[in-house]
Amino acid sequence: MTESDGMTAYAVVIPTLGRPSLGACLRALAATGGPGPERVVLVDDRPGPGGTLAADVPPALRTRTVVVRGAARGPAAARNRGWRAAGDVPWIVFLDDDVIPGPIWGDDLALDLATATGRTAGVTARVEVPLPADRRPTDWERNTAGLATARWITADMAYRRAALEAVGGFDERFRRAFREDADLALRMLDAGWTLAGGRRTTTHPVRPAGRWISVRLQAGNADDVLMTRLHGRAWWRRAGASRGRLPVHLAVTAAGATALGCALLGRPRAAAACGAAWLAGTAEFALARILPGPRTRDEITTMALTSALLPPAASWHWLRGQLLYRSIPPRRPSEAGEPEPQPRPAVRERLRS
Repeated sequence: MTESDGMTAYAVVIPTLGRPSLGACLRALAATGGPGPERVVLVDDRPGPGGTLAADVPPALRTRTVVVRGAARGPAAARNRGWRAAGDVPWIVFLDDDVIPGPIWGDDLALDLATATGRTAGVTARVEVPLPADRRPTDWERNTAGLATARWITADMAYRRAALEAVGGFDERFRRAFREDADLALRMLDAGWTLAGGRRTTTHPVRPAGRWISVRLQAGNADDVLMTRLHGRAWWRRAGASRGRLPVHLAVTAAGATALGCALLGRPRAAAACGAAWLAGTAEFALARILPGPRTRDEITTMALTSALLPPAASWHWLRGQLLYRSIPPRRPSEAGEPEPQPRPAVRERLRS
């Protein structure tokens, strides 16, 4: 790795929970050609004391790598802690701890940054998600593959430090790895900056996940409510985000709840009709998820179980978001470029060789 020039100098910020994938990410970063980072900031966002972060940092990065303790408040807060501790460099490159930068990532990044205009706030990477070649992908694999077409994804996103300072960084009300990237990008655009597509390539492997992952992911419906409160209903179109099946989930959940209520009130015909509507909606949803997949016994079982639980989970989190964010006013365009109060710099812990 070589040194970058002053205009394209950059630091890498990686929020992490100490997953084993962090080592592979750092090894790929060290092995890539082109100018290397001025600093690598690992934000240890594990809850509790945690002890020293077990990071297998390659020798090429060891002297320029620091660990910053996060507050266990999610990736938005962790990235803010990281870029503010990264030093006075023009560019901050955010990486997730489970991505693999490509072999010429550094050279391509240098070109991405060198060709950015003065009003370019950020430059995206091309994210590739490898899928099995010998079978159809599972529901979870198809979900992860959607990252390849997501706009402004912070799995690999370079932001100009001046732009981050101008808008106050990430909105830390987004506590999950969901929508915090779209919110920041929209605020950049509202402040008059532009965003560009880059040429560097990063691989995002499909990480292992349990049977109930799709149910847990429904917590993102609350984040969608926050996005609507902040940016209005047009944010879906501006961010190129999918609306998903929330209206159908609400209808199916309502049918199931009504069927249960009618049964308790001794109205069997109404309960049967609503129950049939719930069953039809659940079956349609399960089939829509089963047919594109490998159709193994385990996958069919998982889809059948989660298709019954997912609509009420989505409805619950949507209602929770409506209550939680009901008093948040819309963000005015003039607010997009106003810096928010910044916390005190985090204490750095330099890795020892």
